Amino acid sequence: MSGHSKWSTIKRKKGANDAKRGKIFTKLIKEITVAAKMGGGDIDGNPRLRSAVTAAKSENMPKDNIDRAIKKGIGDLDGAVYDEILYEGYGPGGVAVLVETMTDNKNRTVADIRHYFAKCNGNLGESGCVAWMFDKQGVIVVDAEGVDEEELMDIAIEAGADDVVEDDTSFQILTTPDSFNEVVENLEKSGITMAEASLSMVPKNTVDVTEEKPAKSLLKLLDLLEDHDDVQKVHANFDIPDEIIEGLS
Repeated sequence: MSGHSKWSTIKRKKGANDAKRGKIFTKLIKEITVAAKMGGGDIDGNPRLRSAVTAAKSENMPKDNIDRAIKKGIGDLDGAVYDEILYEGYGPGGVAVLVETMTDNKNRTVADIRHYFAKCNGNLGESGCVAWMFDKQGVIVVDAEGVDEEELMDIAIEAGADDVVEDDTSFQILTTPDSFNEVVENLEKSGITMAEASLSMVPKNTVDVTEEKPAKSLLKLLDLLEDHDDVQKVHANFDIPDEIIEGLS
């Protein structure tokens, strides 16, 4: 397990102890608002909005919150204006890191992100320095408990998924961006609960981080970035052995 799946699993385990639901909602509301602003408020006719709403539902966001965010995006309600900026850099151990942001203050955001990289023995790079190491894919996570692997695979593949990968506690379904919504809809119709569903940047290859010190610094960097109000998503191409993860927990 590596890259996106590794970090997602770590976050889900931490989520039981971290009171971050408010921050998650804030980030999702930003994404819904911007998606509606750029492509309109019709979920069926706006794939990005559909993906954002799906992600919000997977976090149990109330429907009223979703509707208000869409209305802000299409101008029916007042709201802040956000710029989307992608930051790229290298973390400890030479790990490539992509940081998706939405901000109403570019200077504040870049200063904070540069500080985080430097604090954790990494460095913020130029545009394009690591983005080529990732592919955009739909990533759907289903908790393994009580789920029949063959049935899940049949449903997902029939709907257009590329692959279904199992780890210790969950299944990860990978799709193309174009087939993402159809796969999500088929899982919903089949009564399968999704722990996570979003379009993500999945690494083509991974970097092994096998020493405790750089692993600790890397996870601290990712945590700092994700906790920042302007950061929407963080992607990295690392693989840390489970025994080191457990030792740092």
